Amino acid sequence: MKHVVITGANRGIGFQFAKQYSKAGYKVTAVCRNNSKQLTALDVDIIEGIDVTKESDLLRMKESIGSKPINILINNAGLLNNDQLGDIDGGSLRAQYEVNAIAPLRVTDALLDNLSDGSKVGLITSRMGSIADNGSGSRYGYRMSKAALNAAGKSLALDLKDQGIAVVLLHPGYVQTDMVGNRGDITAEEAAGRLIKRIAELTLEKTGHFYHSNGEELPW
Repeated sequence: MKHVVITGANRGIGFQFAKQYSKAGYKVTAVCRNNSKQLTALDVDIIEGIDVTKESDLLRMKESIGSKPINILINNAGLLNNDQLGDIDGGSLRAQYEVNAIAPLRVTDALLDNLSDGSKVGLITSRMGSIADNGSGSRYGYRMSKAALNAAGKSLALDLKDQGIAVVLLHPGYVQTDMVGNRGDITAEEAAGRLIKRIAELTLEKTGHFYHSNGEELPW
């Protein structure tokens, strides 16, 4: 049975990943800071109380997973604050960097021994991290942190290719989640379904690319 590990799995897109992969017959390890009733109701392994920005929690996550091989690792946990000129808070910027850019790299590094030839790493990023695609400005911490995540993902793809591990950077779309006040164009269920297809299509030839959930390749 193939094994998928998902961070930020208690709600939104992360929960839908857990639900849909479990339904498809995968063994799912759902990593989250706070558990939820909907996640508990799934037939998945849950590692709760994990703050992906804390070294001690990452060690506990690694110990809980042990030596189990991981076929798919999805770094989904994220943080969005509405940073605007005239109200720039350094703590807000740093928090978004910690969660959105640094944590996915540290999670992947912590679980590197569980990945092997044929494994895949999905980084849930955003087209707001695209410099070429920025036509509206603002949201400084989120844009900057997602651009940093894209840079990390490209380097991961290069560093892991010789081990047969493929990496993909994925923009879900404008999704109806708590993060955006449930505004959005598509549901979390639809977004997760699209992203699962993109991950299924991922090969070493496509490693390090940046895709919209609809399959469109996005500019850096």
